Amino acid sequence: MRANLHRLLVAVALIAPAPSAFADVITDWNERAVAVVTGKMAPAAGQRVVTIMHLAMFDAVNSIDRRYRPYLTQLPAAASTSKEAAAAAAAGTVLASLNPQAEGELRSATAAYLAAIPDSDAKAQGIKLGESIATKILEARASDGADAPDSYRPKTKAGVYVATPPMVSSTWPSLKPFAMTSQSQFRPGPPIVLTGEQWATDYNEIKDLGAKASTKRSARQTEDARFWLITGPQSADPIVRQLAKAKEMSVLDCARFMALVAVAAADAGIAVFEAKYQYDFWRPMTAIRNGDIDDNPATERDATWQPIDNTPMHPEYPCAHCIVSGAVAAAVEAALGTAEIPEVSMTSPTAPGVTHRWTNIRAYNEEVSHARIWAGFHYRFSVRVGQDMGRKVGRYVVDTIMQPATR
Repeated sequence: MRANLHRLLVAVALIAPAPSAFADVITDWNERAVAVVTGKMAPAAGQRVVTIMHLAMFDAVNSIDRRYRPYLTQLPAAASTSKEAAAAAAAGTVLASLNPQAEGELRSATAAYLAAIPDSDAKAQGIKLGESIATKILEARASDGADAPDSYRPKTKAGVYVATPPMVSSTWPSLKPFAMTSQSQFRPGPPIVLTGEQWATDYNEIKDLGAKASTKRSARQTEDARFWLITGPQSADPIVRQLAKAKEMSVLDCARFMALVAVAAADAGIAVFEAKYQYDFWRPMTAIRNGDIDDNPATERDATWQPIDNTPMHPEYPCAHCIVSGAVAAAVEAALGTAEIPEVSMTSPTAPGVTHRWTNIRAYNEEVSHARIWAGFHYRFSVRVGQDMGRKVGRYVVDTIMQPATR
């Protein structure tokens, strides 16, 4: 708890300085929002907060420069209204409202940020607009299911012990989507049968390459596995920020671009947890330690097998990293019109001293996805299904919401 509070206060402190260029207000607030939620919330919950913030910023700026259909609402605003003040006020209002334990600090930090914008009627109107839009977005998400109690029922028999850690995002299958028509809109078919050849192939692949002390995994595969232990908005948003800056987007176009990608990631999270808890498929660590009960003669039990790190506390199928990175990549490609991108780079707190770079957004998705095999967390068939789901979600979001006003 103390460590989480320390990280939050550091994030709050980062909000106070004003941006060097007001056109960067969207990426600036994204960076600060990611810092606020990282380490404090489950990854999917953090993505929800970041997404609500981006939608509020978009609807606020789009109320001034009305080139797109609003996500939720469009309020009257003069063309002279400050887009930067509107976006910052919307972002600050959302973050303060969704982080009640630090509301005072966040509101003070937002005021300090806004203080760097020269006082004018345009600024005052922007602040009023941003706060009003944020309030409407927050009201629309107030009963979306994010605060529902965990009712996951462990699988067991009377009197038989099972591990009791809290499950991750077990309520997300019922969370209201941001763009999808339902949580199950992109639900895939069931996992492959355990008695088949494909199960044996994928089982033995991850048994060999995903083991903690594997001698068959390459040095680069090990690096990727550890690099992509990173989760939540911090695993994609640095790339999206770099692209927005490299493309020199206007405030409105940047707000739309980052909102589209955020919605794609959030709805991907809802879709994948809906499928995970629907199928409740076993993780490699469970399967390999019980390889003698799957009725497949080509799978052998390993009583002490372990993956490279602690297995995430939610069902295996499909792969969450794969669908979220796939949705991000598909949304970026659909929004920009190409998978080829200016070079972007990322570091990871789970692989200190390592920097990864990409010039194709699909390559990013491929790396993230296959890293989950090398880490011992996901079978190859689950990776393929997750990537396919992610691509569908990402394209759907860009084709459905915040469309040009003339369409």
